[in-house]
Amino acid sequence: MKNKLIISSLVLVSLLTWSCTDLEEELLDESLTGAQAEVISGAIAPAYGYISWTWRHTNYYGLQLIPSDEAILPYRGGTDWFDGGKFLAAHSHNFTPTNDLVASGWNELTTNISRTLAAIEVLAPLADEGDAEAAGALYEMKALRAYLNMLLLDSWGIVLKKESSEELSEVLRTQDAIDYIESELLSVVDVINDDKGPGRMSRSAVYGFLARLNLNAAVYRDPYGTPNFTQADMDQVITYTSNIIDSGNFSLSPEYFELFNDENHSNPELIFALDQRGVLTQEHSRWAYWSIAGSMFPRPEWPSADGTDGPAVTSDFYQTWVDAYGDVDPADADARFYQKNTLVPDAQLADLEGREKLLETETEDSFYCVQDVAFEMDRGILRGIQWGPRKGDDGQFLTCEDGTIKILPVRQIKGNGPSRDIGYVDHTLEIDFTNEGSLHNTGYRASKYQFSRTSPNGNGNSSVDLVLMRLAEVYLMRAEAKLRNGDAAGALADVNVVRTSRTARPEQTPDPLTAVDTDILFRERGFELYWEGFRRGDQIRFGKYEDTWTEKTDTDVNHRLFPIPQSAVDGASGIDGFLEQNPGY
Repeated sequence: MKNKLIISSLVLVSLLTWSCTDLEEELLDESLTGAQAEVISGAIAPAYGYISWTWRHTNYYGLQLIPSDEAILPYRGGTDWFDGGKFLAAHSHNFTPTNDLVASGWNELTTNISRTLAAIEVLAPLADEGDAEAAGALYEMKALRAYLNMLLLDSWGIVLKKESSEELSEVLRTQDAIDYIESELLSVVDVINDDKGPGRMSRSAVYGFLARLNLNAAVYRDPYGTPNFTQADMDQVITYTSNIIDSGNFSLSPEYFELFNDENHSNPELIFALDQRGVLTQEHSRWAYWSIAGSMFPRPEWPSADGTDGPAVTSDFYQTWVDAYGDVDPADADARFYQKNTLVPDAQLADLEGREKLLETETEDSFYCVQDVAFEMDRGILRGIQWGPRKGDDGQFLTCEDGTIKILPVRQIKGNGPSRDIGYVDHTLEIDFTNEGSLHNTGYRASKYQFSRTSPNGNGNSSVDLVLMRLAEVYLMRAEAKLRNGDAAGALADVNVVRTSRTARPEQTPDPLTAVDTDILFRERGFELYWEGFRRGDQIRFGKYEDTWTEKTDTDVNHRLFPIPQSAVDGASGIDGFLEQNPGY
């Protein structure tokens, strides 16, 4: 079906005022000079910079994370994160067109699309006049627009085709939407740059998005049915991913968590990322602090930098790790699960059970000392009692005799009633929507991204790039395509390349698998890509989105797609049939 649409009043405003932005647009390409640089950078900066808003935790990122089986966000202690019930509803798949998380995800994404169009309208005339730099930037904006439209297709089942701000958008669905995105990407793949780094759209990124599009094409053609993965689609996935792998331009990071640390911009595994090295001022660290305990201060040189006691890992997702490694603690078996950075005295916490039996009376041995800038919290999936800086009654961090920061078991200072009676920040496995399961300490936490050491405030801003495509995903896409085409041996080889690549801590490097099927491949994607915004789409593609998990029993296939926000439907109500609500809403 093809319809024309006035997107919504909000997006119409963004189309009219695209050049008015609160981004401080600095030069994005230092090879450019003078007026040319100002025009080109001024055109593309609003589009690139807005990716941080699109992927913010309360926008598109939260909309991918919370409805999946890997994360849950309860009403913490009856005081925090209720937010009108939008996270509770999203996790239980009780979506409505007025859910604010759905609306925020839609609004920021469509605004981002409108900014790419605004950039294209500036750059196209310059490119037509023979300006090679403008043409290069134009190709990037077309690729970025295609990528953003693919996010819209993935979550709402539509794309917005619009070539001029003077026109109404054309709404495309199913095969028409796939064809449009594919044509946009193919139109630039042979001419776009491949040397400007992961913060810019490149040939490799376009190959990666073409692979994603073909991998999910069966779902996009029939979002409510059983996907029919064709050999032709899978052959395309194999071709595009092989182009990236065989280029030799990328390599897998031996240390998994370096992918999400300061200076990750230069990590050779990154293919596309939001560049947060200070070029734009909208950078953020929400992906670092959203899940972390509110009583944890990961950057003691910045005393206001703390967590928010937001979403936690579901017990269901944690169980997939336990099932995979059996009697071996996943922290010992897989370098992607956990990285120990705190120097917890062995006598205090010899094992996980010991974390729940901390000494009732602290002794001189139950802390260690470290320079504030040198402290690094543990990373990965955090369980049990956490160690870190602690503030005294005067609001200052406790220090050792030499003036360094004292690191000791973190006291539970956030939350009311039972949340504070726990004594220490003690993350428990069980978390749900009950009063007991919603306390501030409940649920294992995901600490994947580093609290930036180069941030000006340690929390609200970050110099860590947000990773949106990397080589491991490319290998796993190729593995899936091979498996669906009947090449189990080829799939196994690609999966094992990823599993065995994290060699910086060899005692935690996972053993290679001896066999692979779709369930194991789904599991491996969860281990490698957890909390990066892939899980919801993976569950749909692997036929697991209608399964039951903690606080989610809904089986309605209509809920694979989100409702189109009521505000957008109302904005198009003057033109009958231009924007039809998705089925089931």
